[in-house]
Amino acid sequence: MNVLEILIVFLTFLCMEGVAWLAHRYLMHGFLWFLHRDHHVKTPGILEKNDTFFLIFAAPSWLCIILGGAHSSGYSVSIGLGIALYGLAYAIVHEVFIHQRLPFLRLTKYTYWEAVRLAHKMHHSHLDKDDGENFGMLWVHPKYIRHVRNLRKND
Repeated sequence: MNVLEILIVFLTFLCMEGVAWLAHRYLMHGFLWFLHRDHHVKTPGILEKNDTFFLIFAAPSWLCIILGGAHSSGYSVSIGLGIALYGLAYAIVHEVFIHQRLPFLRLTKYTYWEAVRLAHKMHHSHLDKDDGENFGMLWVHPKYIRHVRNLRKND
């Protein structure tokens, strides 16, 4: 993998935050709400309809990697890897850390990570598809970082 391909992986990863935000805001809280609703309104069981989005986001990654490999296109493979790495980050941050699927991962002594959890909590405070906020995962509005810092000052 050359320097340009590594840069493409990194840039794709960064761009995926925007793609995820747009998909979350306009698809998941839009016409695909029927798949995302059970993530906001707790339903019994381990799996949610919302887990379908894993496949939706994994498909372009897989296609870029497979087709890029078949056609010797390092750029395509790099894009696929960037998408896959964002998916891995999503799984770790959203599923493991934010929703505490594995309770041993506690990063709340760090202001940024506590702000990530707070922003996501605010997102989940809206139980319907309208009037939501904080549709991203890794980018946190500075107001949440300020809020966490203020809470710590008062402790």
